[in-house]
Amino acid sequence: MHASSSDPGNLWLARILWDSGAVEFGKFNVGSTTDSPIWVNVRRIVSNPRALRAVGQLIREHTRTLSGMLRPAMAPFELVAGVPIGGLHIATAYALVADLPLIYPHPRAGTERYEEIEGSYFPGQTALIVDDLITGGTSMLATAETLRSAGLMVHDAVALLDRQAGGQQRLKAVGIQLHALLTLEMLLNYLESSNRITEAQYARCMAYIQRTNEY
Repeated sequence: MHASSSDPGNLWLARILWDSGAVEFGKFNVGSTTDSPIWVNVRRIVSNPRALRAVGQLIREHTRTLSGMLRPAMAPFELVAGVPIGGLHIATAYALVADLPLIYPHPRAGTERYEEIEGSYFPGQTALIVDDLITGGTSMLATAETLRSAGLMVHDAVALLDRQAGGQQRLKAVGIQLHALLTLEMLLNYLESSNRITEAQYARCMAYIQRTNEY
């Protein structure tokens, strides 16, 4: 199982999420996700070693492409910063295949606030934030704030899946460019075109994305 299989990288990711049982339909209220007809549990990937390794390779290919453009779409960075908890596993997989130092903010007990950074770093270094999924961007913003408070620079963030619920815009407002390997719309297009979901499921989910983007 490799990201360079017959499916392009983003479609490979869509397929592995489906095959892992990560995509569910119903009515979900989890965290900042409310009244959603679809739930994607990206963390299912961590139980599949081959998929987790391939995800790390996929992020490496993605960041290399963005950094190697004539006009690079991603700033140079020296550190990988994982977002606890789900993003930390993905960041670790990427850091291992890219041979980059990993750091992560340590949550304060009983809260969603971060009080310190684990790992070795120096003020003035640049960190790439990595998370498994972004909805409203709260976790990524908290991570960025902690890193910047410690003197680190943050210009870019990577997520495996963007639920298209305003997170990208909120990151952009504080000077961070989001690079998502897959969007919820891309996932749904793949599932519908490959007859994995019904037209009714597809229509409900697309209407939800439209409503979410209106807020």
